[in-house]
Amino acid sequence: MTEFVSATLTGITLGLAAGLAPGPLMTIAIAQTIRHGFREGLLVAAAPLVTDVPIVLTLFFVLRELPNKALGILGIVGALYALFLAYETAKVNSVGEFGSATAPASLKKGILANFLSPHPYLFWITVGVPYVLAASETSALAPWGFIVGFYLLLVGSKVGVAALTGRYRHLLTGRAYPFIMRGLAIVLVLFAVLLFREGLNLFASSGH
Repeated sequence: MTEFVSATLTGITLGLAAGLAPGPLMTIAIAQTIRHGFREGLLVAAAPLVTDVPIVLTLFFVLRELPNKALGILGIVGALYALFLAYETAKVNSVGEFGSATAPASLKKGILANFLSPHPYLFWITVGVPYVLAASETSALAPWGFIVGFYLLLVGSKVGVAALTGRYRHLLTGRAYPFIMRGLAIVLVLFAVLLFREGLNLFASSGH
């Protein structure tokens, strides 16, 4: 029981840290909430529940170690996608401007942003998989405590940010709205640059 509690607390701590860390997914969740409402921000926040299942299963049962070159390519493609989202965010001038013609596609945006980021892969390769394997040696329940605790806080913290944004959405959708969206677009561009640099470094470190 002690191992289960310890693993759960570890998962909660890491999940909260990862969930509140600034990144493309958090920025998209805020942007979609301001633009379309809390429900759309909630869908973005839920993206890791969809993307991480194949990631974790692949690392556990197929690769166990994803080559740096593959992670680098993912990072570069993710950077390009972040730039596309930045452009899409910057050109909006009113709330839900394109909502009638185009579906928000919030879950799809969140899934693509998270799946194309090297961060989930790096986390599970360096921390998640080794911890779960070690925990499984001492307790059958401990790995589940870690996983549930991690995702509860990873997703829950982003949902909390989206809820807070949705609560004060009326304050963010007046004259300041276009400037807020352009500010979020700039943040996405900055993350794109970081992802691109990280992707190049991973690609270069592959040694082939």
